[in-house]
Parts: sequence; C-alpha cells; structure tokens
Amino acid sequence: MKRLSKRDAFGERIANWATRLDLKVRTVTVRKMRNKWASCSTAGRLTFDESLLSKQGDLQDYVIVHELLHLEVPNHGKLWKSLMRAHLGDYEEMETRLQRELKSHSPVARHSPKSAHHRRLPTRSSAA
Repeated sequence: MKRLSKRDAFGERIANWATRLDLKVRTVTVRKMRNKWASCSTAGRLTFDESLLSKQGDLQDYVIVHELLHLEVPNHGKLWKSLMRAHLGDYEEMETRLQRELKSHSPVARHSPKSAHHRRLPTRSSAA
C-alpha cells in the first residue's frame, strides 16, 4: 500500500471536511504564503500555506475548518464561533497553540497586525 505524500494527505483532509460540512470547494492551492496561514474566496477557492503540511493534524483541521466556514460565514461573529466550536470543540486552544508555534519558530512576526482577517489568527478579545 502506497503512503500518501503530505500534500495529498492534506488534500484528502480538506475534501473530508468539505464533505462533512456540505460545502463545495472549487479549487485548492498549497503554496508558500508570506503573511497568512490560508485564504479563501467567495468563489470557493482555498489557498493554504505550505508550512501547514508539517503541522499536527488538529492544527491543520483548525485552519481548514476556519477557511471552509468562511465560504458560508464571512466574518468571525457569533455564528462562525458556534460553528467552529460545534465542529472542533475547544478551537481557541488550537488557535493559541498555532500562535505559540508561530512565535517560537519565526524570528520575524509572520502575521501583520494591520489586517484583522487571517493575517493574525483571531483571539477571544480580537475576534468580531
């Protein structure tokens, strides 16, 4: 049995979540991104930073579900938060771990505080 590459396994993870959430994804791109973990378009295009391929599965799930939910809910309001919690449980803990990992592995801040949407993962106090 052939083992999947990290990129293929990540793609399957996205497809599984999209199916679970009953969402249509038009295209998925994995590439180096300078300022974001991921982004999405209203047309169903998802782009993920290639560094996610080496993260733990639950952190990958956090970013995947975060972006997929934005296909239906464009902001980080109460509905988005309740959907994140329904699908991932304590998603805030994953958010904190991802931020902590970011700080401990990068001498220069990867996320600019200028843009509130995806440049800095939302925290309880900064999420809309």
